[in-house]
Amino acid sequence: MTCSSQPNSFLNKAIEFPSPAKINLFLHIVGQRDDGYHNLETLFQFIDHSDILTLTVTDKASIDLLTPLEGVNYDDNLIVKAAQLLKRKTKTPFGVKISINKILPMGGGLGGGSSNAATVLVALNTLWQCQLSTSDLAILGLSLGADVPIFIYGFAAFAQGVGERLTAMDPEEPWYLITKPECSISTQQVFTAVDLPRNTKKLSPSALDTTDFLNDNFHNDCQSLVIKHYPEVAKLLAWLVEYAPSRMTGTGACVFTRFSSQKEACSLQAKLPKGVSSFVARGLNKSPLCSVMTRLSLNK
Repeated sequence: MTCSSQPNSFLNKAIEFPSPAKINLFLHIVGQRDDGYHNLETLFQFIDHSDILTLTVTDKASIDLLTPLEGVNYDDNLIVKAAQLLKRKTKTPFGVKISINKILPMGGGLGGGSSNAATVLVALNTLWQCQLSTSDLAILGLSLGADVPIFIYGFAAFAQGVGERLTAMDPEEPWYLITKPECSISTQQVFTAVDLPRNTKKLSPSALDTTDFLNDNFHNDCQSLVIKHYPEVAKLLAWLVEYAPSRMTGTGACVFTRFSSQKEACSLQAKLPKGVSSFVARGLNKSPLCSVMTRLSLNK
């Protein structure tokens, strides 16, 4: 697979791309595979809160990350790994300069790193004129992380397997208060924990007909483990559920609380205990990256 040899109209143009957060409306672990990965059933939804990546195509072969993340080695950064992976796959002669305005918390369960990788793959596929299909990009993305494909496809979905088997869904798009206590949680540590539940019964298709995924038929299997080992998360959840339906997303530490209006979400935000970071966001069933890519293709 090689990129187009046509003149590149994006050369030396700095273009911004959103890299949105996701939440897991529920997260069931239905088994563990022989390779150590877990079989999941989860419902992904995007929220309108994003890191912003700025990409500038160059005629040099180098991949330059202008804004390294503190505590993350260059070669371990998913932004860099995604660009390198696409470059090897397509043998493009172009390079790129990348900067990020990082607002999504690390270790929060919002998928920030996976979203960054997906945005790089989707954006550079167009900017480098690689012409890979969405499914090709998703296969590449899966090698970087189980959550990367959902950000590449860009639609709310019921996910199975390790998270790569996606069925489009259209849940309600409420307002959420997203909160994070003063701790970060390692996804690897959660999924390797001995006491992590791994035998939740698989859902029947009819179970997904509900409009309320925060009822007692759904849960986050990581939540019981996390609140046992992270009292900050346990304390925050106990406080939030007194006001509105709340659940941890992913492996934590972020918790989402659902509201029917922005005003209600902001009202509770104003009451939060000290030491809790937060933001208010709208649920989205379509990634904001999709709209940017559509406009970009129309303006080529």
